[in-house]
Amino acid sequence: MEARMSEFWPVIDIGYIDACSWAIIPPRAGPSAPFEEWQDIEAWCRGYAVDLWADRELDPGPNGVDFVGGTLTRCAEAFCPPGTEHWLFLHLGHPADTPLPVCAAIGSSRGPGEETLRVLTEADDPNAIERPVVKPFKSERLGKGMTTFRYVQQDDSAHLLACVRYAWQVAEHGADVVMWTATDDVARLMSAGDDLEALARSLAIWNP
Repeated sequence: MEARMSEFWPVIDIGYIDACSWAIIPPRAGPSAPFEEWQDIEAWCRGYAVDLWADRELDPGPNGVDFVGGTLTRCAEAFCPPGTEHWLFLHLGHPADTPLPVCAAIGSSRGPGEETLRVLTEADDPNAIERPVVKPFKSERLGKGMTTFRYVQQDDSAHLLACVRYAWQVAEHGADVVMWTATDDVARLMSAGDDLEALARSLAIWNP
């Protein structure tokens, strides 16, 4: 019981997220884990692929379900390795698109103030190619926060990595919430911009 009481218990509430725009893959560890999806993530992703084609009223053809299911499985395993406590959201404009991965995590507050938000959003990243774009961002459920956009050089590619981060401090729960994504496909990121912002506005906290 002592170990349970010492853990940080507020968790991310996904109940307001538009599931039509995002495949939602839960954490592998943390207070609210384990989730049954991880008992057979390959089967769960294949089932989600079936629903995705059906919901879009599109013909998957002979290989569409296996292709999308395999893509989702690889994303789940790559972006949610064992022990990770963040949520993973995969954006798909079309079932066969390469998913845009977005992660969100919650933790005990590091301390109040804009300085903490700047750290959480990497607003002063010394590795950014140019000064990051930093803006205030207000969410109905998480309150006032900050968002940043920046480019960084990749070690193994000539293409720049476009990075977006959102962060909030929620004093009521003593919590920091961070949402982030990064891709070298800038056009893909821009096309998902409205859904990305809507996702940020949809995050909430549940405190059991």
